[in-house]
Amino acid sequence: MSKYSLSTNEEQLLAQLLEEVKLNTRYFMGYPVSKDFSYAELMPFMEYPMNNLGDPFVPSTYAVGSREIEKEVVRFFAELFRAQADDWWGYVTNGGSEGNLYGLYLARELHPKGMVYYSEATHYSVQKNLHLLNMSNIVISTQDNGEIDYEDLENTIRMNRHMPVIIMANIGTTMTEARDDISKIRQILKKLAIKHYYIHADGALSGSYSALIEPRPAFDFADGADSIAISGHKFIGSPIPCGVVVAKKSNRDRIARSVAYIGSMDTTISGSRNGHSPLFLWYTIKKLGVKGLKERARHCLEVAAYAEQQFKAIGLPAWRNPNSITVNFPEPDIRIRQKWQLAAENSWSHIICMPNISKNQIDELVAEITAVKKQSLAPV
Repeated sequence: MSKYSLSTNEEQLLAQLLEEVKLNTRYFMGYPVSKDFSYAELMPFMEYPMNNLGDPFVPSTYAVGSREIEKEVVRFFAELFRAQADDWWGYVTNGGSEGNLYGLYLARELHPKGMVYYSEATHYSVQKNLHLLNMSNIVISTQDNGEIDYEDLENTIRMNRHMPVIIMANIGTTMTEARDDISKIRQILKKLAIKHYYIHADGALSGSYSALIEPRPAFDFADGADSIAISGHKFIGSPIPCGVVVAKKSNRDRIARSVAYIGSMDTTISGSRNGHSPLFLWYTIKKLGVKGLKERARHCLEVAAYAEQQFKAIGLPAWRNPNSITVNFPEPDIRIRQKWQLAAENSWSHIICMPNISKNQIDELVAEITAVKKQSLAPV
């Protein structure tokens, strides 16, 4: 036991924070975070400074980590995303934004004079990444459902066809979970005779389960992607934000360099990398398997369909994109938005039916919206 300890006030502060987190987690439907996990069996690992320095596929002199586990996680997603058996590589990131940064970094190294195209519905972090990488870019308009406008994309690329093309495709936009169709984008590039291009798929939420549903969206390596990034704390679930990026090994080899200090290769964005996150992802993947993950996706879609139906039943023009777990509806009263932590944009809100969301919770939210509507209509 240490001779140092927290004061009574500090212990009370922690206890109060824990109660707040518990309460806020109970009423939480507006953001794509799974909370139905239990990693009690992995808690002994939290006593150790696990750090997956450098390239997970190259040994390091720092041995307190989970590199073998991390490689299994990357292999699982590479196979799920139909990467070529002899041409894939990746690592567990700090989240989807880092995965997108890595994809853009690879694209820039391959095509230094390339132009990046992304839709106006793209996650805000992409603009920050482009600024950090100093990459030229053009924003493309979207369709009403949030999907990229393919006609605008084609016309814009045609005007700049002398430049290599770098596509940032959305596999589930932030507000409406719209998916850009990579096969359609490939057709545009072929039509315009673009020879030098790179396609990165931002699949933060939707990418992690799109390979598990039918009809399967066109988003992975077999459809034409050069790299794919997903979040691990969303569909899979993790107490620590994390993600996975998978890229073609042949492209990764173009930027790799040896670092004597750690005895490994410098191929990732960050130097020190969290060695605990791969354990959480590996645990769920091994425990559920593809069959269990498909059932997880089926549950999400079923609850989303139920929510859309219940919203419509009380007169709300709710809607969702095909095979998506995000249900869009008119922005409710501020009290409801604050309680259920609902994001809002252009007078619309959404709920995201993650694996932990139940039909009972949908009923509770719908009942509260109905009650508030009745109050607003009541005579003063």
